[in-house]
Amino acid sequence: MKYLIVGLGNPGEEYKNTRHNIGFKVLDGLSSGTFFVPDKYGDLSSIKFKGRTLFLLKPTTFMNLSGKAVNYWLQKEKIPLEKLLIVTDDLALPFATLRLRAKGSDGGHNGLKSINEVLGSSKYARLKFGIGNEFAKGKQVNHVLGEWSETEQEKLEKRILLATEIIKNFTVAGVARTMSDYNGR
Repeated sequence: MKYLIVGLGNPGEEYKNTRHNIGFKVLDGLSSGTFFVPDKYGDLSSIKFKGRTLFLLKPTTFMNLSGKAVNYWLQKEKIPLEKLLIVTDDLALPFATLRLRAKGSDGGHNGLKSINEVLGSSKYARLKFGIGNEFAKGKQVNHVLGEWSETEQEKLEKRILLATEIIKNFTVAGVARTMSDYNGR
């Protein structure tokens, strides 16, 4: 059984530690030290977990073109939508809140918007990682593309670890059971 786990973010050193790149950070935690190799539309790695192969993708298309990378790898590996999981940042959730959803709108997120448009569907799982919305009016871009505060960094490692646990559980128990077991933690 194959799964495509996509961490959303932007390529480049200047974005590496920004809130918008939490998807990349979660995949780094999930990869357990395996290397990501540059490939078509993204950096790719794979891990085995309980008889499953998890393809881990960090798109290099920039956030607003993420759908191109997701679609390419779904087609190439012949992975159905129900075995796709997108890991993304979410402004509407308090910092470090993790919420798994089976489907949904893009919520104003350009990466999800691109994926929805290219796939022609919003019926795929997504793990949202709250980055909070504590910023001054008109400063949303600065917050999203800003680096984690010292206080946030202290909690980040444990929450990334929980996110990797959620992803693994999704591959063995499915989205509904995983939502029941983990949302609210």
